[in-house]
Amino acid sequence: MHKKILLSEDWLIYLQSLFETQTMSELRTFLINENKSGQDLYPHHTKVFEAFNQAPWEKTRVVIIGQDPYHGPDQAHGLCFSVPPEISIPPSLVNIYKELHNDLNIKPPLNGDLSCWAQQGVLLLNSVLTVRKHQPASHQGKGWEYFTDQVIHIINEKKNNVVFILWGSYAQKKGKIIDQNKHLVIQNVHPSPLSAYRGFFGSKPFSKTNQYLIKTNQKPIHWSCQS
Repeated sequence: MHKKILLSEDWLIYLQSLFETQTMSELRTFLINENKSGQDLYPHHTKVFEAFNQAPWEKTRVVIIGQDPYHGPDQAHGLCFSVPPEISIPPSLVNIYKELHNDLNIKPPLNGDLSCWAQQGVLLLNSVLTVRKHQPASHQGKGWEYFTDQVIHIINEKKNNVVFILWGSYAQKKGKIIDQNKHLVIQNVHPSPLSAYRGFFGSKPFSKTNQYLIKTNQKPIHWSCQS
C-alpha cells in the first residue's frame, strides 16, 4: 500500500478514518517491507482497491465476498473471482458461470472479467486484498481482514437493501454482522469444484438477487456481460 491511497473519493469519504488506525499503519509497513524485499505481490499496487473504484459507493447494491486474490502471474486484478480477459477462467468462476446459465439461461461468457458486474454496483470484495506470488494466504492476518470487516460494517450501517452473497464458510463468518432486517443475505457453499455439487448448483443466487432488487425499487443487475 503506497503513500497515496488509490481509492476513489466517494469511498474515501466513508473509509478515510480506517487508514489512520494502528492496524492499517502496521499493514502499510508490512507491505512496504514486502516490496523492499523484492517480493512479487498481486494484484499490481494500482489495482489493490479496484473493487471500490469500479463499483462507486452510490451504485453499490450487491456485495460478493471472496477470500484471497489469485496468486498466479497476471490473474489478480482487484475483483474477487474475476480475472483479466486474456487469462484462463479459474475453476470456481467456471462453476459460477454454470450456475448463471442454470439460473437465468445466460450463455457462459468467453472470459473471466467481471468488470461489467462491478460497474453496475456489484462490489467484488476479497477479504484480503494482496498476496505474494505463488503463496496463497501469505498476507492473511496482516490487517486486511480488519479493513474489509469495517467495509462490511459501514455498508451494513449506512446503506439499506443491499444483497450480500456469501459463498463458503469463510465468507459466511465474515458476514455475521450483517443486519438481515435491512439487507438480503444469500449464502451457500463455495463454487469451488470441491464443494459446488453440495448445493451451489441450483441455488439461483442471480435471480434471487434481482428479485430482491426489483422488490426494493432498485435496478436489477444485467448479469450477462457479453450479450
